[in-house]
Amino acid sequence: MTSDPRPNRTHILHRDPSRVLPVAVAGDGPFVIDSAGRRYLDASGGAAVSCLGHSEHRVIAAIKAQLDRLPYAHTSFFTSEPAEALADFLISRAPEGLEHVYFISGGSEANETALKLARQYFWEKGETGRRHFIARQQSYHGNTLGALSVGGNPARRAVYEPILLPVSHIPPCFDYRYRRADETPEEYGLRAANELETEILRLGPETVIAFIAETVGGATCGAITPAPGYFRRIREICDKYGVLLILDEVMCGMGRTGTLFACEQEGVSPDLLTCAKGLGAGYQPIGACLMSGEIYDTITQGSGTFQHGFTYIGHATACAGALAVQQVIEEDGLLRNCQAMGDALGAALRDRFGNHPHVGDIRGRGLFRAIELVEDRVAKRPFDPKLKLHAKIRAEAMAEGLMVYPGGGTIDGRSGDHVLMAPPYIITQAGVDMIATRLAAAVDRAVAAVMA
Repeated sequence: MTSDPRPNRTHILHRDPSRVLPVAVAGDGPFVIDSAGRRYLDASGGAAVSCLGHSEHRVIAAIKAQLDRLPYAHTSFFTSEPAEALADFLISRAPEGLEHVYFISGGSEANETALKLARQYFWEKGETGRRHFIARQQSYHGNTLGALSVGGNPARRAVYEPILLPVSHIPPCFDYRYRRADETPEEYGLRAANELETEILRLGPETVIAFIAETVGGATCGAITPAPGYFRRIREICDKYGVLLILDEVMCGMGRTGTLFACEQEGVSPDLLTCAKGLGAGYQPIGACLMSGEIYDTITQGSGTFQHGFTYIGHATACAGALAVQQVIEEDGLLRNCQAMGDALGAALRDRFGNHPHVGDIRGRGLFRAIELVEDRVAKRPFDPKLKLHAKIRAEAMAEGLMVYPGGGTIDGRSGDHVLMAPPYIITQAGVDMIATRLAAAVDRAVAAVMA
């Protein structure tokens, strides 16, 4: 038997097989503990998932109790009590007009579901010529082929370009990179939104199904918040041409920005809204697609059946866990803590990085924050992407006992580096201070290494 040349022998195809990963064995509030006993402050919630940390006993108890009753029943035969209760909970708190929900297992499935619902809605109405989706550059909507097609992340798309759907991508609403010096934020927001109308007219309004956008930009460019009035103008344009508005809140929703739904702060209601990560907090895989009453009625009173489905939709145990997550958030007033600690994290980042020569922007909302790294702050010039600064920051942060979510290609899919933070809603001031201190040390070491 020959020796295995791999430094970390595993039968798993890991995300990056060249890296030797520590083994996570336990959780303690906002900390993950590895097999060597090392504690890591989870300042990114994994990928903005673990909003209650890693040891919430009430959620664990709810999951165990549901397993004792009924782990799973296929939805072609049954509904379940936790699925019905979770649907009631979400719709009673959803933006106006959203009246029904479809439960799936994650964010990619949620967005795939939204795309199919949007297409079938127009098919039921007899508008079968509607076939185009419009999305934004520097966005991310998931890894199924449909979700990847509407996503605007060049690196994730590259391998699969020949088999993706044709989708139009307009520029993102990205104040730091795209607002002109002679524009107010409101003027920029209007200009950015009007890109949608231009593209609808180019394609032909009668051919466009929907516009899909992250309410607050996620991992691809790092917590970019919409300019004032941007989404109100987007809603007007969609209504003018009969185009559906899909808001992707997989990463930014379910309290992450300080309100249960991020679009509450924009004063708009979408026709379809997707959520996932903060819905179940990582205790069970779950996602959801909320839809308007108009979409639901058109399908159920038309052909009567949504031509879509996955094996684990409406999974009883996942729904029980997600309902418990949402109840804990309400009972413990964690949206208020998200707002307060979000402000504290923003202040701590400005204190540490506000005058840093290689931090060009500090942005975000609630407990969804990011810093963007630059080689030249005045010119906003990014570091050479070959240096992979974001990867070095991740490694240095792990060495500090800190989990953050850095990304590259921030500006155009190739250039730019940022660090995204999405700590649990249970974070305290001491945790915020620890994030800022450890991140500052990691950034300084990583920058020094690439500039040496």
